[in-house]
Amino acid sequence: MIATINDIRALEELYQNRKPYHGELHDHASTGGTSDGKCTLAFWREEMARLKMDFAAILDHKQVRHMYQKEWEDGLFIGGSEPGGGLTDSTAQNPRFHYNLLTEGPEQLEALLEEFPEYRFTGGREGHFVYPRFTKARLNELITSLKAKGGFFVHPHPKQVMVSDDPLDYCFQEETGIEVFYNDNQSGYTSQNYRLWLDLLAAGKRIWACAGGDYHKGPNTSALTTIYAEEKTNKAFLSRLREGDFVCGPIGIRMAIGNTRMGGKCSFEGKRLIFSVGAFHPHHIPEGHEFRVYLYDDSGFITIDPRKTNYFAIDTKPCKFYRVEVFDYSQKVRVAIGNPIWNE
Repeated sequence: MIATINDIRALEELYQNRKPYHGELHDHASTGGTSDGKCTLAFWREEMARLKMDFAAILDHKQVRHMYQKEWEDGLFIGGSEPGGGLTDSTAQNPRFHYNLLTEGPEQLEALLEEFPEYRFTGGREGHFVYPRFTKARLNELITSLKAKGGFFVHPHPKQVMVSDDPLDYCFQEETGIEVFYNDNQSGYTSQNYRLWLDLLAAGKRIWACAGGDYHKGPNTSALTTIYAEEKTNKAFLSRLREGDFVCGPIGIRMAIGNTRMGGKCSFEGKRLIFSVGAFHPHHIPEGHEFRVYLYDDSGFITIDPRKTNYFAIDTKPCKFYRVEVFDYSQKVRVAIGNPIWNE
């Protein structure tokens, strides 16, 4: 799997002018109204700086007011909300579920809520809304509209709020996220959600693995996301999320087949797969630990140095997809999941 100079140059050109950002894609703050987080945005700002977190998605319930706080800053806080309410035509044993709507700012979320009168959105900076019950068809209309407004949809903590043995019950629309790492990468919740994601991949679904802390208590680095973006703005972050070109975990993974990056699809025939692993978040390099990289739909593993960028390449074979995971072999735990590239 040795990458040549030309391999490395090709990958660097595809990710030109991008740098890695580490942050949290699912949490809540104490912002008044219907928020149920325990810490203010001022506290979040201070702790994020201390923990070397670049961004956090604050998705307070039933309101938009958190995105109008004086401490709010584009690129530091990603906006949106976490509604619930359930599905009226779900085959799941328990149709209750939540969903995360990530938006560039309050205007996009407000436009979405107004477009769907079921939310009974009251409008304005103090605007609140209710949790409607949707049919699956109506939910898919919501997801399509959110994407059109530059937003990103995630099914959070799926196995913790929606009980079903059929993985397709959890797939509302392709090219959306499902929360695989929940609370932290070693939790029992994560084990359940990871199995679900594998079942969705086996069913041929293009669903991207996400991470979310959702502690409600303030910043935490146990469920980070890594995004290679051109700049530290919500628009840049959401652009990469909508493409699936991001990492569920605190480690920088970049991958390409031809000109197609993670999350995309292309024909593998006659192409070279190139990937790099590096840019570990500083809290996730335990002294003396051994880290290994696994390339799925290939065999074996590679031991890597977490303090430098590691490059690899292979000639592709006929398969459904390629994806990369990083393990802390010393702890026997999966620490990062790169999203796949699919063969079309």
